This record gives sequence, C-alpha cells and structure tokens, in this order.
Amino acid sequence: MTKDDAFAADLLRGHTDTIVLGVLRRGDRYGFEIYKTIRDATGGDHEIKEATLYATYRRLEKDGLVESYWGDETQGGRRKYYRITDAGRAVFRSNVAAWAATRRIIDSLLDVGTDAKSTDVKGTQK
Repeated sequence: MTKDDAFAADLLRGHTDTIVLGVLRRGDRYGFEIYKTIRDATGGDHEIKEATLYATYRRLEKDGLVESYWGDETQGGRRKYYRITDAGRAVFRSNVAAWAATRRIIDSLLDVGTDAKSTDVKGTQK
C-alpha cells in the first residue's frame, strides 16, 4: 500500500457509516451483500473489512439508524438483513451535506496559489 493509498483509506474509513447508509437507501440488504455492493461500486479499489462492517451495523442499529431482521431463505443459512430508518436517512443527508461542504473547502484550498496553468488533482499540468 502506497502512502497515497493509506491516506485515501483513512479518509474513507471515517465515512463508513455514511457509505453503509447510502447502500441501504437503495433497499434492504444482508451484511455480505452490503460488503459486495461497496467493493463492486469501486471496481474493487476499496473494500471495508467484514469485521469493520459488522461493528458498523451494530453501532448503526444501536443508534436507531438501521433496523435488522432475519430473512426467510429457503436455501442456505438464514441471513440478517438491514434496513435504513427515517433517522438514518436524515443522518445520511446531513453527512452528505457536510461532505459536500468539506469537499468545497478542500478544493478551494488545493487551488490556492496555483498559477495560470491548470493543474489536476494528481499535480499534472494541463
């Protein structure tokens, strides 16, 4: 893992709750399905460890942001499903708004002192 990868992972780690709530906004999911949805959405570039996700599910449920229930599978083991609550939707919207504000500020700060040449995020001049 490069230094850049570690920095990106740290940034993402702080948003695990919001990422999970975002997945659940699209419908109820069981634990491993949430993991696969996150992994697939990033083309495999970001995976959240299962232990981290299950701790997140417990915390979100304890905080009333998600509810869980057991599925009624006809094949295989029973799965625990999660659904977002109204409180979870409100927290998701608030977190996304805070992220957007933070992103605007960081983008402004990254642009401070740039010369007439345009530079992309990786520092490449255009």
